[in-house]
Amino acid sequence: MFERTGLRQGVRRGPGTPETTVKLLGRPWPAPLVVGPLTAAPRPGAELAVVRAAGAAGLPPVVSAFAERTFGELASAAEVPPWLRTYSFQDAGTGRELARRAEEAGFHAVVLALGDRDAIRLGPVAAPVNLPATGPITDVRRLLDAHTDWAAVARLRSATALPLLLSGVHTAADAQRAVDAGADGIVVTDLAALPRIAEAVADGCPLLLSGGVRRGADVLAALASGADAVVVGKPVLEGLRAGGRAGVTETLHGLVRELTEAMAFTGTGTVADAGPDLIRIAPGPARPRPGTGPAHTSHGSPGARTPAPRRPVTEESAPGLRRSDLHASLSDPVLDTMTFLNEVTLRYPDAISFAPGRPYDGFFDTEQIFRHVRTYLDHLAEQGSSPQQIRTAMYQYGPTAGQIREIIADALRADEGIDVPAESVVVTVGAQEAMLLVLRALITGPDDVLLVASPCYVGITGAALLLDIAVTPVEERENGLSCADLEAAVLRERARGRRPRALYVVPDHSNPSGTTMDERGRAELLDLAARYGILVLEDSPYRLVSPGPPLPTLKSMDRTRTVVHLGSFSKTVFPGARVGFVVADQPVVDDDGRTHLLADELARIKSMVTVNTSSLSQAAVAGTLLTADGRVSELNAAAATYYGDAMRATLRELDAHLPAARRTALGVSWNEPTGGFFLTVRVPFRADNAALTRSAQDFGVIWTPMTYFYPDGGGLDGIRLSTSYLTPAEITEGTARLARFIEAEAERP
Repeated sequence: MFERTGLRQGVRRGPGTPETTVKLLGRPWPAPLVVGPLTAAPRPGAELAVVRAAGAAGLPPVVSAFAERTFGELASAAEVPPWLRTYSFQDAGTGRELARRAEEAGFHAVVLALGDRDAIRLGPVAAPVNLPATGPITDVRRLLDAHTDWAAVARLRSATALPLLLSGVHTAADAQRAVDAGADGIVVTDLAALPRIAEAVADGCPLLLSGGVRRGADVLAALASGADAVVVGKPVLEGLRAGGRAGVTETLHGLVRELTEAMAFTGTGTVADAGPDLIRIAPGPARPRPGTGPAHTSHGSPGARTPAPRRPVTEESAPGLRRSDLHASLSDPVLDTMTFLNEVTLRYPDAISFAPGRPYDGFFDTEQIFRHVRTYLDHLAEQGSSPQQIRTAMYQYGPTAGQIREIIADALRADEGIDVPAESVVVTVGAQEAMLLVLRALITGPDDVLLVASPCYVGITGAALLLDIAVTPVEERENGLSCADLEAAVLRERARGRRPRALYVVPDHSNPSGTTMDERGRAELLDLAARYGILVLEDSPYRLVSPGPPLPTLKSMDRTRTVVHLGSFSKTVFPGARVGFVVADQPVVDDDGRTHLLADELARIKSMVTVNTSSLSQAAVAGTLLTADGRVSELNAAAATYYGDAMRATLRELDAHLPAARRTALGVSWNEPTGGFFLTVRVPFRADNAALTRSAQDFGVIWTPMTYFYPDGGGLDGIRLSTSYLTPAEITEGTARLARFIEAEAERP
């Protein structure tokens, strides 16, 4: 439901930071968060770590009735009085005794889970010291009533003076009955049900949402849907597993920070201002889980804030698809990276952006498109095509493998030293389609592996995700990919019974790091690939827009048809054409002994994907190549000089604002690429999306987190700068802002 719920951008109401404080159950909290209980301790000292981290954050922790530490010990460790989560026990005295012990220990509230016993998720407990029974319990549910009903609520209400919250309320009718039964708060486990329940209870008692919250934006969406606070469980558990108490602390601070950013984005000044008008995409009713009664946790009670007017934010409609109904790749963060960058750019239009890896607009002239298309049409006429044939070439679908293959092959021969027949070229919709076609053709089963340099371009890892292809990263060093590292990775995969099928690499001025592989390294790579039967997928879009003579392409050095060359005219001609190509001259032998080219197989796949590449786009690119006699390098000489100057200017300005002594003291460093669009800066702090948002909001400069480019995680201390799209004045001002951001961020605790 949270995935289908978005927030509307709003105008900030003042220069200050949004106020996240809230008062519930008579106590103020710094944020509308309750730290959910551990149903089973994943590591020694887990319960103490959580209550201490929650207390340090000023937030109430929830302690399970099956805790492995005494209530007194946990309450003493918590700076904020804990809440007890309990259940309806077969022995009614057990429930009363637990409530009594919690009250004596200084707990602040009790949460009773309603619903069926079988729907409660609880793991084995080593020693529930607060229960009358002792010893390990493999299934604590055997101690509970089969169903928690309203009689159990009445018994617990009469047994304790602590505020009582009922968890697992699903309908407006049950919410009203809970209030009538003496509940001081209601915990809902369904985001879609929140508006209806909020409307039913009106100002009667606070509502909390338990379940599904992963980000600060989720917290704000819950508040806008009618909740007064949320219970966070899984993020806390993940933080605990990752780093113990420090991991929980980081998780809680991160959620509060993200909530503040979401409030700033929507123009919400205080928690009390959150209302249904913030919702951008209204969630449909949630699909009920078969056989599930009310169950779960959380808390509430009459609060000090005046609730925002509560009204439904959803309309009755058929249930939508669940994310689990869709391909698993759609849940991977890789597919959200560009979307997040675009949102940040749109949110802060006055910020200077080092994020876009695209050509500088100043080299484009609209009239050139018409001249280039006319050049190609004249070329067709000179080749003997009739007006009817020319019209068909422009207006009809055209050959799947492309109608400008000969022109591309001539250009590769003239400019890159790649001498292949035109039949080995397939014209694609950008290099991205070329990647999809090649991966689909080469990877035949779950034991086939794609090797990639890490960090690497997200397009290749995204394509692999979409095709369910296993990716094995090989760490890139300062001077590019190491063949020793590559060979070790190949041997590891073989030892696991898997087949390394191909290696994706950007040998020239790579995206994102900007590194370039030297000529010796290229020769060693080709030798290694040939020995192990691995195809090299060479992607090199920046070499002809970089200053100075380029090193030879891997394909031009290829003597064993080991290299599949991926190409694009996005950087050298213009991105809007969306024309790329793949050179696949590898022989493919049929079962009957006949031989053809891998390019033919790629064309067959393409016929089921895009049918063909736009004839009009091919005409514009072909006309450009014909104008330059196939020498794209000469066509881009001025652009290469500009990009080289931009790279040097960025490095010069960085050095001026962060001189050697200062960056050594801070722990800042960067590489110095000789060309391409990108360089990498190492910083002494976590360079994640939250840091990027602070950079854009407070300092007016945007960059790309390097974490986007590490398939197995990493790069938390790196940022990518793209120098290609900016003017000299923007580079000067942008690097000054970036330096101020780095200085400020380095001083953050």
